[in-house]
Amino acid sequence: MAQFPLSLAALLASALALAGCGSSSDGPVEVALIGDAESVFSESLRMSHAAQHVRAAITQGLVGLDENGDAIPALADRWIVTDDGRSYIFRLREGTWPDGSELTGESARDALRRVLRQLRGTSLGFDLAPVAEIRAMAGRVVEIRLSSPQPSMLQLLAQPELALTREPGMGPMAIERDGESALVTYLRPEERGLPQVERWDESVRALRVRALPARAAVDRFYAGELDFVLDGRVEYFPLVDTGPLSRGTARLDPTIGLFGLQVVEQTGLLADNYRREALAMAIDRAALMSRLNVSGWTPSNRLVAAGLPGDQGAIVERWQGVSMAERRAEASRRIAGWKAENGLTEPPILRIAMPEGPGSELLYARISADLAQIGIAPQRVPYREDADLRLVDRVARYPAAQWFLNQFHCRLTRDICSPAADAIMEEAAIEADASVLAELLVEAEVELTTANVFIPFGQPLRWSLVRGGASGFAANRSAFHPLPPMALVPN
Repeated sequence: MAQFPLSLAALLASALALAGCGSSSDGPVEVALIGDAESVFSESLRMSHAAQHVRAAITQGLVGLDENGDAIPALADRWIVTDDGRSYIFRLREGTWPDGSELTGESARDALRRVLRQLRGTSLGFDLAPVAEIRAMAGRVVEIRLSSPQPSMLQLLAQPELALTREPGMGPMAIERDGESALVTYLRPEERGLPQVERWDESVRALRVRALPARAAVDRFYAGELDFVLDGRVEYFPLVDTGPLSRGTARLDPTIGLFGLQVVEQTGLLADNYRREALAMAIDRAALMSRLNVSGWTPSNRLVAAGLPGDQGAIVERWQGVSMAERRAEASRRIAGWKAENGLTEPPILRIAMPEGPGSELLYARISADLAQIGIAPQRVPYREDADLRLVDRVARYPAAQWFLNQFHCRLTRDICSPAADAIMEEAAIEADASVLAELLVEAEVELTTANVFIPFGQPLRWSLVRGGASGFAANRSAFHPLPPMALVPN
């Protein structure tokens, strides 16, 4: 068995060790999350990525995430994973729930079961399909049994939606709303049902979290009013100063996820996968982000990110050995054939929905030029309007093929999907043999790829702005930057 003995006492000791120079009396750390107050401070179970940062600060599940994206103790202070990867056994910390009742294996089991019921029908619900049983064991021990191995289960359990209570008091932090902003402060250990810690107030400071539009957040950062700007996306990247004088303030996350065009309409030119593939062939992914001046961005035409755990290299990039000119010639032939079959002389119009922002304008200019070369007449429409193709820009919650494949489940979308791929994923959710599971995931990816329901571009672009000397931030694959580490007083 793999053991992960991680104690809360060790974390508290580490926090106190950071208490040297600063104190909470220096004023709050100023943090901006890009978005409006309604989305950033949402209490809905279906929340924006920005809101996930707030929810994770004021609620807790069995485990949480640190600034590097690694699982850390929360309500559980240690855990064991069996060698077959199908049993996760958690030992809960001593403490109480907000109502003062004891935190036990039974109460944690019941809370987790409630959360799983609430998540049914969501993408996270499909990700959690391998959970076969949740058992309360002796005292403060709870076991999660899986029907199929899931190496990323800890990252999945650390998602803010998996918090075991949304009541205040579990922490680690508390929130006090004030219009478009909120004061977020660490709860004292004894307020969370934990032993008292001396000099606790000297080790932490408050955060002022603001919901701001991207342009306002960037302007206020460069005016010296903010320490962090989080949740930056491709549409507003041109607002960021990437020149030599600003070196170190703009941080790019090494993300994985979905970035490309989802096929929405299922009639006309897009009715069959042969013509949908023509659109995918026409996009020059290597040149796509050139006008945004993004260094290190990785283009890809695969639906699932390469190199994930269990990836045996069975699927490679499409159209290897075929030049861009050859791809566009074949794509043009297919579009011309469709026009001839339908007696058309004008280029077919395709409506492409994209969010507002200068980055979107640059991205659309590149996409529209590529599609025009094969005889398409692109037309940009607002993101929420009816469209033929819609930009999808979504970071993976955890590094596994299941996340990518579950995003296209027919029960989650009204867009083009693949019932055959869904059936394969249902089989994968109960497959105990790791090698067979890997084969099923390959089959599902092949099914979705050949159906051409999605035109991948490469990795999503996520950026943050970080004041020099600010602590508690690290770029990571999930682009999730927890607030509690930012509230620790640095040396």
